[in-house]
Amino acid sequence: MTTTVILDPDRTSFTMKRGVWSSSYPVSDLPKWTAFYRRQQELYPAHADQYAESFNALRELAASLDQG
Repeated sequence: MTTTVILDPDRTSFTMKRGVWSSSYPVSDLPKWTAFYRRQQELYPAHADQYAESFNALRELAASLDQG
């Protein structure tokens, strides 16, 4: 299942979506959530691929914020 991360138009928050689940967070929490999903991959290697999907989506958002 694909995780999508969408930066809200005001650029102060983002929304994560995976299947029917979605939740919004302030951009200032992005490092916290990236670290959380990285840690989940380490703690639960049997499910690392699932956590990697979210981790990579958050990293892409962080990279896009760094670029502009």
